[in-house]
Amino acid sequence: MAKVVVFGTELVAELAHYYLTNDSEHEIVAFTVNKEYIKEDTFCNLPVVPFEDVTTLYPPADYKFFAPLSERKMNMIRAKVYGEAKEKGYSFISYISSKATVLTDQIGENCFILEDNTIQPFVKIGNDVVLWSGNHIGHHSEIKDHVYFTSHVVLSGRCVVGEYSFFGVNATIRDGCTLGEGTLVAMGANVTKAKTDSWSIWKGNPAIKSEVSSKDINL
Repeated sequence: MAKVVVFGTELVAELAHYYLTNDSEHEIVAFTVNKEYIKEDTFCNLPVVPFEDVTTLYPPADYKFFAPLSERKMNMIRAKVYGEAKEKGYSFISYISSKATVLTDQIGENCFILEDNTIQPFVKIGNDVVLWSGNHIGHHSEIKDHVYFTSHVVLSGRCVVGEYSFFGVNATIRDGCTLGEGTLVAMGANVTKAKTDSWSIWKGNPAIKSEVSSKDINL
């Protein structure tokens, strides 16, 4: 069992507390955020400490870290916190629901994988990946770092998902697709193209490329 410090004091951190408490071997001992964002001294009946001071209070040699943040700014905020915590010397846990069907052992750190995901054989999942509930991840696919799936997304077999990508609810990706870095697939979109450009947005059925870059939206 690892003792864990969780970054955040919003809804996702509360959910992380629920899942780790009820469905993992890990124990959350504290929450942390940057000092300017601390509103109260406790969250979920545990201490909230400044991120600037976290290594003094909870040394990396004795505690692990978890940063299950949202998709804001195309996952860049979560990636930034992940990188900063690594620089402080922390190692990370991943949470994988006991109610997910997981047929691969190639899953990185700081991943948050919720119930009813189906992850088929020979899938590779990088670091800092969020799979909300009910997704299908097809065989021999690769999901790179800092990616966010909402719910009920179908990623067919043999796909490659570039870093910082985002998938809206009920999106569908045909088999063999390669999605460029920062690809955003909108809610309900069906991507049939073999390859997407980096930082592109795809919407509709069949999906068409938007003229707007995913770097320019306030996700």
